Amino acid sequence: MDEAQIERVRRFNRTVTERVGVLHDHYLGGDRPVGEARLLWQIGEAGQDVRRLRERLGLDSGYVSRLLRALEADGLVTVEPLPEDRRVRTVRLTEAGRAERALLDARSDDLAGSLLAPLDEGQRARLVDAMDEVGRLLTAATVTLDVVDPGHPDAQSCLRAYATELRAAFDTGFDPARSLLPDPGELRPPFGLFLVARQRGEPVGCAGLKLPADAPAEIKRMWIAPRARGLGLARRLLTELEERAAGHGRDVLRLDTNKALTAAIALYRSHGYREVPAFNDEPYAHHWFEKRLGKRPAPRR
Repeated sequence: MDEAQIERVRRFNRTVTERVGVLHDHYLGGDRPVGEARLLWQIGEAGQDVRRLRERLGLDSGYVSRLLRALEADGLVTVEPLPEDRRVRTVRLTEAGRAERALLDARSDDLAGSLLAPLDEGQRARLVDAMDEVGRLLTAATVTLDVVDPGHPDAQSCLRAYATELRAAFDTGFDPARSLLPDPGELRPPFGLFLVARQRGEPVGCAGLKLPADAPAEIKRMWIAPRARGLGLARRLLTELEERAAGHGRDVLRLDTNKALTAAIALYRSHGYREVPAFNDEPYAHHWFEKRLGKRPAPRR
């Protein structure tokens, strides 16, 4: 990794933390540090499952518990188990918590205005555009790729969304029973694998890799949630699957797709896939692609 780039990132981080005041114990002139304030914002009006709250913020359970105890002691939140499942705790804002959250919102608006006020119109537009781009890239960096069993709840959530989207996109609709979708066993080691992409703990994409003994490796069930598109995740999934296929000694990777999926077709072509004659009888496929793979490191476990 480029050391000069690392230093520039660190310099940017120092500038941001100093300018927005996260180093102070009284964030935005309030009575609490930034951690407690951030938690108030994230809880929101409807309340939050504590586990999901922790995953979304990327914080360990002990730290979140300390923050919640501090907010609860100040009368800003309540933390209670769900009646139907007492293992699940839910945190909600009290009236005092909603009032403090509104005050933090107003002060946050003032801070944002103070960042823009010294700049001219052109500089403001450049700064806001740059912030949008930084936000997209930082969000992309939070996405994790994990090998999971196809029966895992996150995998099933992605596959249901995948089928729903195909039904709407294809002019013939989409019936999984008619498709040559692999049996889940074909996407479990040693016959294959299934990747799930998660953003702050929530599944936002998936892709399967078949590794048959008597045929080239094949990509199946690749899908990205609409809210996660534009982050380069599809290209990242493709690269990951290519590396894993090559790590298993495969030198060819195949996939098929429908003519309605124009963005996917463009992606495959730009990623080095070439169109080939049909290699299966998939009723929903109009295009078949193949890519020759170079030697890669052994697959990660």
